[in-house]
Amino acid sequence: MNPTLYYCYDAYCGWCYGFSPVIRRVFEEYRQQMAFEVLSGGMILPEKPQPVKVMSDYILSAYTTVEQRTGIRFGEDWLWHMRNPDESDWFPSSEKPAIAMCVFKDYHHDLAILFAGELQYALHYEGRDLCDDEAYRHLVIKYGIPEKEFYGKLHHPAYKEKAYDEFALVRQLKVTGFPTVFLQVAESKLYLLTRGYTDYQTLKNGIDKVLTDPGLQGK
Repeated sequence: MNPTLYYCYDAYCGWCYGFSPVIRRVFEEYRQQMAFEVLSGGMILPEKPQPVKVMSDYILSAYTTVEQRTGIRFGEDWLWHMRNPDESDWFPSSEKPAIAMCVFKDYHHDLAILFAGELQYALHYEGRDLCDDEAYRHLVIKYGIPEKEFYGKLHHPAYKEKAYDEFALVRQLKVTGFPTVFLQVAESKLYLLTRGYTDYQTLKNGIDKVLTDPGLQGK
């Protein structure tokens, strides 16, 4: 089998947002050598919708650490909701962006890494509410996806089922945090490359070791 890199992420994960330039660079460098799969993790799935206020204090205490370590910047429009949670109309849930990812794969499966980064930027920099259908319209247009088809699928039970299948697969892989990256080189050869944020060079070194070490290959 061809090597396949699995990127387990969540659109609402701030560390994944910080990791997005790293995984994009890896994708651009290795896309001719291996396949890339994005799996949504379902990080925020409340039984009942919860306002952003339940997590805003924690996020405000943590986002600067992400900025300092990764070099990413969170946008003022996103920060407004964290700083003014009583005025925010956000009720975060990982469900809709995960469904949107499943729909996107119908059209551009090979570009899912890029779309993951687009979703994270839309949320964490532009301050778009990923629970709102309108948050996706600019990306639907950018990637040339028929709008009526996209939104029909976004609300179709089959795509919700696909998203929850991904959540289940991520749990089966024993992923406990995001981002997590695996590299599969054979049916029974799946290697954990990183659990949590890592820089580009460290991730590249891990990939190259798996791809070039004969002892790590096999059927």
